[in-house]
Amino acid sequence: MPKKAIVLLSAGHACVDVYQGSVAALVPFFAAERSYGYAAVSGIVLAASLLSSVAQPLFGALTDRWAMPWLLPSSTILGGLGIGLGGLVDSYALTLIFVALSGIGVAAYHPEAARVARIAGDGSHTSMGWFSLGGNIGFAVAPVLVTAVMAVGGLPASPLLVVPALAGAVLCLPVLRALARPDGVNGRDSGPAGSDDWRSFAKLSLAVVFRSIVFVGLSTFVSLYAQQRTGGGTTTGSAALFLLYVGGAAGTVLGSRLAERFGRITLMRWSYLCAVAAVAGVVFVPGPALFLFIPLAAVGLYIPFSLQITLSQDYLPTRVGTASGVTLGLTVSIGGLASPVIGTIADHTSLRTALIPLIALPVLCWITTRTLREPYSVQTGTHREGEMSETRQ
Repeated sequence: MPKKAIVLLSAGHACVDVYQGSVAALVPFFAAERSYGYAAVSGIVLAASLLSSVAQPLFGALTDRWAMPWLLPSSTILGGLGIGLGGLVDSYALTLIFVALSGIGVAAYHPEAARVARIAGDGSHTSMGWFSLGGNIGFAVAPVLVTAVMAVGGLPASPLLVVPALAGAVLCLPVLRALARPDGVNGRDSGPAGSDDWRSFAKLSLAVVFRSIVFVGLSTFVSLYAQQRTGGGTTTGSAALFLLYVGGAAGTVLGSRLAERFGRITLMRWSYLCAVAAVAGVVFVPGPALFLFIPLAAVGLYIPFSLQITLSQDYLPTRVGTASGVTLGLTVSIGGLASPVIGTIADHTSLRTALIPLIALPVLCWITTRTLREPYSVQTGTHREGEMSETRQ
C-alpha cells in the first residue's frame, strides 16, 4: 500500500506538526494572558526544542537498529498531551516541562515516520515532499486551531488541542497493519546501499542549522512583530503566522516539483538567495505590506526542506534513521536554541533590531552548500534520478 501509506503518513505528519506550530501560535496568548516578556516566551519555544534536539537523533539511531512503528501513534499522543497540559497549568516551570514533553513526542515520531515514508516512496524526493507537506499543513493549521480554541476559553481551554493527536494516532493504525503483513511496507530500507558520505552530510546539516534559526526565529516572533508593525491584535498575529506556515507548505510542493528539473542542490542554493531578499522585506517593509513578504520568506526557506531530508538519507544510506533524526530533529531544533537570544536582544533593544541578523543566515546556507554534490550510487554508477553529476556553480 505504498501510495495509501504516503497519504496516511502525510496526514499523520500534519497532526503531529500541529504541536510544533502550536508552540509559536501560543506565544501571543502567553504574552497577553500571563504578561510574559520576549525572553520568557522564547524560553517556552526553547523548552519544546531543547529535549527534542537531543532526543530525535537518538530515536533515529534506534530506528536504524530496530523498526519501531509503534512510535507513530504513541508519540503523536504524547505531543498532544504536552501542549494541552502546558496551556492549562499556571506555573511557568510546569508549562516548560509539559511543552518539553510535547517536544519529545514530536522527536520520537519523525525518524521512524521518515524511514517508513522513504520505504513507501522508494526513496523518491517527490514522495518525501508529500510527506513533508503534511507537516507544513500541520504548521499552517496550528495558528487557526489555537486561535479558535483560545476564543472558546483562553489558555484554560488548551486541553481541546489534544484532539488532532487522537486523530493522528488513528490514522497511523492502517500503516501499522500494513507493516505487520509479510507483503506490506516492512522491515528495513530496501533502497540502494552505498558508502556513507559524512563530510557532505556535515555540510548539509550546517546549512539546515542556519535555515532553522531563520525560520524558528520568524515563527516565534512574527506574530508579535506583525502586531507591532500594523497596530493589530492577536488575530493579526495569528494571520501572520498562518501566512508563514502556508508559504512553507507552498515551498515544499514547489521544491519537490522543481527539483525534477533543476536538481536538488542547485534549487536549494537559488532558494536560499531568494530568501535573503524576502526576509529583509519582512524586517524592513513597513505596515501591512510585510504580509506580502512573510509567505515569500517561507517559500524560500521551505523549497529546500524535503530535498534536505532525501539528500541527508542519500549521504548516509546505511543510517537513514540517524540522517532523518539529525536533519528533522537536531539541526532544526537548534533554531529553538537561538530564540532566547533573539528574545533577550529584543527586550534590551527592539524586536526589529533583534530580527535583522536573520537576513544574513540564508547567505551562510548558500555558502555552505556551494561545495555539495549529488550523492553517488555505488550500485548503478550514476547520480540519483538523472540529476547532474556536478552541481558546482
